[in-house]
Amino acid sequence: MNLLADIVWADIAQAVVDTLTMLGGSLLLTILFGLPLGVALFLTSPGQIWASRLGNGLLALLVNLLRSVPFIILLILMIPVTVLLVGTSLGVAGAIPPLVVGAAPFFARLVETALREVDRNTVEAVQAMGATTRDLVWRALLPEAMPGIIAAATVTAVALVSFTAMAGVVGAGGLGDLAIRFGYQRFQTDVMVVTVVLLLLLVQGIQMLGDALVRRYSRG
Repeated sequence: MNLLADIVWADIAQAVVDTLTMLGGSLLLTILFGLPLGVALFLTSPGQIWASRLGNGLLALLVNLLRSVPFIILLILMIPVTVLLVGTSLGVAGAIPPLVVGAAPFFARLVETALREVDRNTVEAVQAMGATTRDLVWRALLPEAMPGIIAAATVTAVALVSFTAMAGVVGAGGLGDLAIRFGYQRFQTDVMVVTVVLLLLLVQGIQMLGDALVRRYSRG
């Protein structure tokens, strides 16, 4: 008996490509939007150079609201916005906007936490030298927090893998879509097993790469 009788490897290969495309595109945009948001959360917090109770409160409220919405609901809620932005709510392109909206606030909070770990003496020394806010961020905060930011990106990438799988519910494509349409709806257990194994390997690969980069950029 062929245990992989239902497997169409061309479909599996396309699903892998779709998943990697969603992951790569959404991770890049998540970092582009989430990193400045995390820096702003840090700089507007009490005791920092842009300290503002109102500004920090509004940013925190936005982040907390977006983080509190379950991703599967966010996918549905964002359909009109997604169609407006990319012209469709289906496929890889249709999955990326909700992926970014779901992951960017999460990443921003992790960035804020990483920045809080920077030695206060380093920040004060840079400020004492008359550095501008831009210099403080680019020459002190981000370089010092780099291992933590890489670790945050790694955690976010792993979360995005699970998000891409959930996006299959609304026809986003990828391994999650394949698992739902064939593994679940058509009771093709072999398809389900293969997709789960591939997702596990992808997560493991991301974690190993992230750990290696953290070690590379950690001092001492």
